[in-house]
Amino acid sequence: MTIYNFNKGIGWASSGVEYAQAYRSNIFKKNKQIAKFIFTDMFQENLQPMAQNIGFEDDEIIWLYQSFTDVRISPTTFSVKDLEKEITFTIKEKKTSTNSVTYISEENGIRLTAYLDKVATDKVYKTELLVNGKLIQRDYYTYVKTFSEYFKPVDNSARLFQRRFFNVNGSVAYEELLNGKDSLFLFENRIISSKRVLLEEFIKNLQLTAQDILIIDRSTDQGPEIIKCKGPAKVGSIVHAEHYNATLTTPEKILWNNFYEYSFTNVESFDFYVTATEKQKNILAQQFNDYKKADPLVEAIPVGSLDRLRKKAGRKKNGLITASRLAGEKHIDWLIKAVVEAKKTVQDLTLDIYGRGTEESKLRQLISELEADSYITLKGQHKLDDVYKQYATYISASTSEGFGLTLMEAVGSGLGMVGFDVPYGNQTFIEDDKNGYLIPYIKNEDEINIKELSNAIVKIQEKEMGNGGLAQVQKASYEIAEPFLTTQIRKKWLALEKEVCHD
Repeated sequence: MTIYNFNKGIGWASSGVEYAQAYRSNIFKKNKQIAKFIFTDMFQENLQPMAQNIGFEDDEIIWLYQSFTDVRISPTTFSVKDLEKEITFTIKEKKTSTNSVTYISEENGIRLTAYLDKVATDKVYKTELLVNGKLIQRDYYTYVKTFSEYFKPVDNSARLFQRRFFNVNGSVAYEELLNGKDSLFLFENRIISSKRVLLEEFIKNLQLTAQDILIIDRSTDQGPEIIKCKGPAKVGSIVHAEHYNATLTTPEKILWNNFYEYSFTNVESFDFYVTATEKQKNILAQQFNDYKKADPLVEAIPVGSLDRLRKKAGRKKNGLITASRLAGEKHIDWLIKAVVEAKKTVQDLTLDIYGRGTEESKLRQLISELEADSYITLKGQHKLDDVYKQYATYISASTSEGFGLTLMEAVGSGLGMVGFDVPYGNQTFIEDDKNGYLIPYIKNEDEINIKELSNAIVKIQEKEMGNGGLAQVQKASYEIAEPFLTTQIRKKWLALEKEVCHD
């Protein structure tokens, strides 16, 4: 029996979906349930370090494109010296920078740039070959060359038209010809007409049985192929976020979240669904009954778990922490403005912001403009297991959390909590006036929301500074965290496997 988990991409600043998979991987290993995590996107960087960064092991990972070769998932070990042995032109000049090494030919206008791995900085994960200033070829490496991309100049830009994927011995495993949005894949004994058909062939090659389980984390552009080729295997869909639009839903018709529309509209093809919270489970089950006249198996299994509760006596006085991708929907700018306002009352208030993302430079500028550099700090990406307990309070301005791994981790470290009264994470991990405060959220009223955040920050600091207040807040958070201990979540996954595979 193997549990195959289907996703699309992964990155250095991964989303909650990837972190949820990493937590699930940990549970499966502890349960001795064999699991594989399949990524189907094209990567222009070795995915192994990115997967390892959030806790995956190499033998758990399958990359769709590499699965048709004999190259294994591996760290980048191809060195600069290895590359230099392969260079056939005479090197006139060598330029070295922090992230790359460039070799310039004596003649023919050849320029080869090697890009260095973010983790193993003396190793090469990609090279670019330019001839007379025009990009001709890119090669990608792990412990061997994994694939090459070929370009031709079109309208003063480089257009990708072909890829070659290699076996360990350097032979060509197959080729991809790109034409617009889709591709043609050329193997020695067959032609595959599109990426979707390539995925179908991959699934068929798994030789699935009735004891195998397919878990779909992202169904966009791959859900139909998984269902079509699953054979006797059981299939389930993980619900990672709010699954419907409440505003546009009527008693006669429901508007599903487009990420889950395929899974929900084809309910007869799925064996089970997993939500992260009991509240969402109950809502989804009722909606299946109301709108689809269906009664599928819906289970609530938290997407994360806590190996243990983390405790610490001394914490940073009036120290706030938040952790997330630095993305617009997380509203970190609201938190910054709220803390600036709250500091007028709580003079030694500080905020540390953990995470990376597209909003980082914008947030840094906002902190500077508000002259808050001395007490609001962007801390970057860190492993936070033992960081939360240094603080007294966790704050969030997200207006939509299907679960909220950082919320779980924060209560597991006994922090007081502040967040909006929105489904489903905040409502799961914050008990109003016990371990923190749930704030009313008003859509499109930024200033009111910021003011409410500021007031709640002041309120919880006063609560925690009161006689025995911090101890009571911590006790309440630890009690909320208890059901999310790994020992409890392990039992839920074993029970689901038994129910699905042993009818």
